Amino acid sequence: MVGGSKKGQIGKVHRKAINLHGKAKIVCGAFSRNFNDTLDLGKELNLSEERLYKNYEEMAEQERSRPDKIDFVSIVTPNKTHYEISKKFLQCGINVMCEKPFTCSSQEAEKLRILAEKNDLLLGISYSFTGYSMIRYAREMIRRGEIGEVRFVNAQYLCDWMAKVPFRGKNKQQDWRSDPKLSGISNCVADIGSHVENLIYYLTELRIESLSARIDHFIEQDGLDDNASILVNYNNGARGIYWTSQVTIGHENNLNFGIYGTKGSIEWSRENANFLKVSTIEQPFSVVTRGNDHIDDYIKQDYVTPGGHTEGYIDAFGRIYDKFISAIIQQKNGVQSNKSDLEFKTAESGISGMIFIEKCIESATHEGVWVNI
Repeated sequence: MVGGSKKGQIGKVHRKAINLHGKAKIVCGAFSRNFNDTLDLGKELNLSEERLYKNYEEMAEQERSRPDKIDFVSIVTPNKTHYEISKKFLQCGINVMCEKPFTCSSQEAEKLRILAEKNDLLLGISYSFTGYSMIRYAREMIRRGEIGEVRFVNAQYLCDWMAKVPFRGKNKQQDWRSDPKLSGISNCVADIGSHVENLIYYLTELRIESLSARIDHFIEQDGLDDNASILVNYNNGARGIYWTSQVTIGHENNLNFGIYGTKGSIEWSRENANFLKVSTIEQPFSVVTRGNDHIDDYIKQDYVTPGGHTEGYIDAFGRIYDKFISAIIQQKNGVQSNKSDLEFKTAESGISGMIFIEKCIESATHEGVWVNI
């Protein structure tokens, strides 16, 4: 792992997710720019000191030469570093799982896709929410035409953590998110808007043809965005609206959506992740649960806990890693996976996410003008 020190949050999540299915374990790391912090965490994780590194370059070069070299690296660092770190490990013949947003530009993302393909390596992006069981079931319902053709999408990702304190200088571990030198061109759209874009495409398989975006800077006028309202047009003629915010007091981490078709609709909220609200024209609405007999068998087979129990963030995140690690195991056994068989988000999704971010900023910069994708 590169990044993910004890002082951060997301590194802990990644480590738990990697270990959840018992198929992989962390054996080395460059967890911090402060080597003492890396040594401290390495000791806590019971790692050999010879596999604790001062920086990612040292880690990549030394691991590539070991007979027991790592099978993949997990990159959990600020956005601006994703490209160079991913590039280095791909050049050293090591598979990569990278935090989103993939890079800071679509051009960088495309270069990494080409490099991974050239070296026959797997390159995953940790869009974690596609791992929820009821998200996977909602996708199957939409594919089967149970709500008809999609007409409209209303999706939101609402948080309030930036509104809780005078932000700059008060939250050292998160300061970088509003700093363009570390985050790139966007904070809110890149951090959580990218999740919305990816999740809706995963569910509907609809491509955004054009969008109009308004971004706001409520907390730091000279910082990056902390709120965004985005109108979208899809390639089937459907319409949508995405609202992403880090200043909506009362919402801790509320990702939700409604997808409305010609025959019915599906609604879901991460705060009630075990349930789908399903409505049709001909019948009263129903609530479908994770324990429902109608859930597809391939989805049930991946349950970590039985259907009657609440599925959480680590379960979903762990499922993404499980699919990625399973593909690596197949790779090591000489089994070549088709892209259509991969059940984790690849470089193509990362590129799509970066184009979405760039187009949102382009639109907002020109007072919400509609831009084509």
